[in-house]
Amino acid sequence: MSQWLSEVIAEGQRQNDWLSGNRQQATAALANVKWPVRRQEAWRFTPLVPVEKRTVSLAGPSEQQSTAPVIDGLEAYSLSFTGNQLSDEQGQVPEGLTFTLFSKADEAQQASIQALLGQVKPSHHLFGQVNDALLTEGVYIHVPANTVIDTPIRLTQLAASAGDQHLRVLVHIEAGAKVSVIEDGFGDADSLNTFVSEYVLEAQAELEHYRFAMYTQQAMHVGSCHFKVAEKAQLTSNIVGYGSVLSRLDVDVEYTGEFANANLNAIYLLAEGELFDLHSTIEHAVPNCTTEENARGIVGDRAKAVFNGRIHIHRDAQKTLAELNNRNLLLSRRAVVNTKPELEIYADDVRCAHGATVAEIEEKALYYLLTRGISRSQALIMLNFGFIQELITQIPNAAVSDWLLHRLRERFVSMEVK
Repeated sequence: MSQWLSEVIAEGQRQNDWLSGNRQQATAALANVKWPVRRQEAWRFTPLVPVEKRTVSLAGPSEQQSTAPVIDGLEAYSLSFTGNQLSDEQGQVPEGLTFTLFSKADEAQQASIQALLGQVKPSHHLFGQVNDALLTEGVYIHVPANTVIDTPIRLTQLAASAGDQHLRVLVHIEAGAKVSVIEDGFGDADSLNTFVSEYVLEAQAELEHYRFAMYTQQAMHVGSCHFKVAEKAQLTSNIVGYGSVLSRLDVDVEYTGEFANANLNAIYLLAEGELFDLHSTIEHAVPNCTTEENARGIVGDRAKAVFNGRIHIHRDAQKTLAELNNRNLLLSRRAVVNTKPELEIYADDVRCAHGATVAEIEEKALYYLLTRGISRSQALIMLNFGFIQELITQIPNAAVSDWLLHRLRERFVSMEVK
């Protein structure tokens, strides 16, 4: 066990509040955890040396005024968190929605939170257990049956100060309800965060989900998103990741009812020397469900991208349709991509496919643009955005799609290899 993990256990045992029971379970589990090393497949390409060197210290309020980036044209109920505390709130809670901060929950709300907390997240996620032990603030969202929430909910975590940040999001979407949730994170401070979200989708529920992990430089991110999808429910998830000294996102989807559908799109852009690791697991435990997952990455000079996508088709999951693709574009021959798409199939009446590619910009296409008077810098932007724009244009929220195109263009300019 690392010294950092020992400090996590000690800090979790010190805290005494209405979540103490959950903390005790988490610290007991962590006491038996072997610290991940490169010999373990799940961490083979993502060393945790930067975490091992840290001392546990919960981030306090930032001395600098920090606000979430503005998304022009987006009308949303927005909350920003800095240093484990709510730092900004904009808009009104949409009508029909139950919205509770952990720090302000009454006894009835605390009971609802405790009933859901940790029930969607698989127990094997190390940093999910760290979040269980150390979380000091969270958000509980409850959408009643057959309620359509037109206003998106935006939850932002800002890495604006040094220290550890542990935000939790719990979302319960009852049968026939519909909601959109945007989770985003920004910042470059010397920090560590374990942003964990759990979603329960009941029968015929619909979730439009976004996760933007846009941490850079010294901001370490080891977060996760977890979903349980019931009968005829619809999940659409769009993920965007930047690289930093350490950035990893785990995504889990478990089907609990037939005729459900999940579409997952992911984009990651890594500047020089950065690391981003995306692990996804889709559990097809029941028949007649559909998954389509596409992940595309642009990897800069000496940067390293890791993708591990696993689709597990259980024995009873007949009539499953599942597709998984990972495509990567290298800006330099010193860039590294470790990709591993996996299909584990135990049913015999399924249609499944998976694939992965790693390539460089085609010289003929670049030459064609250069001979027509287009600068090399602009030509590279055009070619790279042709590679990822297809996934951006599939985003259902036009304001988010337009904002993302502009922001990713700026990001690419900063990471371009001259």
